[in-house]
Amino acid sequence: MSQNFRLPEILEIARLEGKVTVEGLAERFGVTVQTIRRDLSELDGAGKLERVHGGAILRSGTTNIGYQDRRALNAEAKLAIARACAGRIPESASVFLNIGTSVEAVAGELLRHRGLMVMTNNINVANILAGNPDCQVLVTGGALRRTDGGLVGNPAIQTIRQFKFDLAVIGCSAVDPDGDILDFDIQEVGVSQAIIDQARKVWLVADRSKFQRSAPARIASLASVDTLFTDSAPSRDLMTRCAEWQTRIVVAEGETGATG
Repeated sequence: MSQNFRLPEILEIARLEGKVTVEGLAERFGVTVQTIRRDLSELDGAGKLERVHGGAILRSGTTNIGYQDRRALNAEAKLAIARACAGRIPESASVFLNIGTSVEAVAGELLRHRGLMVMTNNINVANILAGNPDCQVLVTGGALRRTDGGLVGNPAIQTIRQFKFDLAVIGCSAVDPDGDILDFDIQEVGVSQAIIDQARKVWLVADRSKFQRSAPARIASLASVDTLFTDSAPSRDLMTRCAEWQTRIVVAEGETGATG
């Protein structure tokens, strides 16, 4: 079967099952796994599927990708972004880290920082930073979201409102072409908005896939963000907007300064 016939059928399988695997498709079509990987890369490049470890998933519009798939997605880019971000966090600072696999990667890069006070609504972040004996870790209240260890809802917001942080490092599910930061869970959105309000500086960590996705709930605009850490420069139009908003852009392994 030629690629022209395989690609529509792969898409149809993904729509029915939510996810496809390289091994499963290779067996189904009687081709090599290398052939299927090329097919999935082409569908990913066309914006129709999103590559994950071992296969691909439908690009999400109203429901988020599963946590384990998100952890595997763009793992190397997230690590590079985390190192770029953590390297700029001063010691002896008060920092808020919220929910998300990119933020968890930042936490992993803070294990040697001294004198930090970190508040989080992410159980995974708290567990990571428990490995740094010179970091005070505070955890908000809130309803536990078992899928990803997030704490959300009014108790989390009420805790956050009692503090003023030097810096907040936040993640998101998507960034649209207008520069709006988006998410899926309205309760998480409310928490993220409280974090932005209570931080002197706000840094967003978002790999390139976030600029290719959509989500239904708006957190804020990139105009509310002091620095965006990513692995690939966004569109020229969005770069221009960031310059107007004085939102600095740091591209991991090389910077492009929107504000100089």
